[in-house]
Amino acid sequence: MIQSGRAARRLTMQAIRPRRNPATVLLVAAWAGAAAVMWLWWDNTAVVHMDTAEWLIGAGRITGLLGGYMIALVVLQMARVPALERRVGSDRATRWHAMSGRYAISLVVAHVVLTVWGYSVQARTGLVEQTVTVVVDFPEMIEATIGTALLLVVGFVSAGAVRRRMRYETWYYLHLLTYVAVYLTFWHQLATGSEFVASATARTIWYVLYGTVGALLLWYRILAPVRLNLRHRMRVESVVDEAPGVVSVLVTGRRLHRIGAEAGQFFRWRFLTDGLRWSSNPYSLSAPPRPDLLRITVKAAGEHSRALGRLEPGTRVWAEGPYGAMTAGRRSRNKVLLIAGGAGITPLRALFETLPGGPGDLSLLYRAGSTEDLALWTELQEIAEARRAKLLYAVNGPDGARPEITTERLKEVFPDIDEHDVYLCGPPGLAEESYNALRAAGVPSRRIHHESFEM
Repeated sequence: MIQSGRAARRLTMQAIRPRRNPATVLLVAAWAGAAAVMWLWWDNTAVVHMDTAEWLIGAGRITGLLGGYMIALVVLQMARVPALERRVGSDRATRWHAMSGRYAISLVVAHVVLTVWGYSVQARTGLVEQTVTVVVDFPEMIEATIGTALLLVVGFVSAGAVRRRMRYETWYYLHLLTYVAVYLTFWHQLATGSEFVASATARTIWYVLYGTVGALLLWYRILAPVRLNLRHRMRVESVVDEAPGVVSVLVTGRRLHRIGAEAGQFFRWRFLTDGLRWSSNPYSLSAPPRPDLLRITVKAAGEHSRALGRLEPGTRVWAEGPYGAMTAGRRSRNKVLLIAGGAGITPLRALFETLPGGPGDLSLLYRAGSTEDLALWTELQEIAEARRAKLLYAVNGPDGARPEITTERLKEVFPDIDEHDVYLCGPPGLAEESYNALRAAGVPSRRIHHESFEM
């Protein structure tokens, strides 16, 4: 019996062994690319002059090259490549995209200012006069000026204070101007960049860089979604009320198991009906995918989510995905705790049913405003009973007092909490509170799995 128990444990651990996270490899590759770009400048610079004009122009060349490289990375991070979306995590890829965008715009602005300033000092002319000369007389500069202006517009509307005051759809479609800006500025880089004018090798490298990024963008943002939706032909089967303001949308289609979705992942959903067809929002699967059925459970928190409760059966569905890294592949320990808050129960409900493990290995803590807000609770109870898993909830008291998730309380309920993997999904406040309590309880950050889909 001892041997069979150990063998079973080994088989379980083999099933839950985590996939290697490629984030470190990708970051090293990005920095190596930046070093290669700097080499293009160094290889084309015979001597570094000491006068002010040459220093300014040289700095303009460097920031221009790095700005062009960062723009390529920004577009790559918008391409929804599976290595980023499914393994690094959509939330981390989004943060990388935002950070890279800030760096790219800063480098482009520095390139423009330094270059014009350097030419102005060299020609002994005013900045305004030199700017007009550069824009009018240099090849591809009118297009590049328009492209730069578009980049600045995208950067402005993406600033947090501005973005929070805009409708998501307005921000999203303005954000697509990035592609127009990239196209307009690309040709200027080859026409006026001394590194590219002087070296066919450098031009080839730049064509390969932008060509590869463009091909990935075309495939993963356009062709792959078209292929998925033509192949699986999804439609709304029904809409089910789960709790006050919470509905489940059941989506049927052909051979849905071949999409390759896993519990814990999400799709970007577009429902082809009035008021919804131009909006694409991320919603997690709230049940394990079946060959003929996918299910999402949505809490009414905005115009789009409220409108889902009015969907008619037969409504055509356009989906992109699956995305997300909060899957069983991240698990590295036998014992797992799932902490859900509000609508964050949806991916964790699917994981609660499907994560491998024996009796006593799995626990779920559900935080909600009241017992009436515990969506999918009956299903969770059935799963807990079938799997002999621990199911707990925490709701506000009669006076509205909010129970806190503290280190002491976690250790009281889970004495071996530091030996758990923890999956966490909920509002930012709950996520921060839980993360801090878990870290103080001895759970390392690499075993706290969380994705945030805030705009």
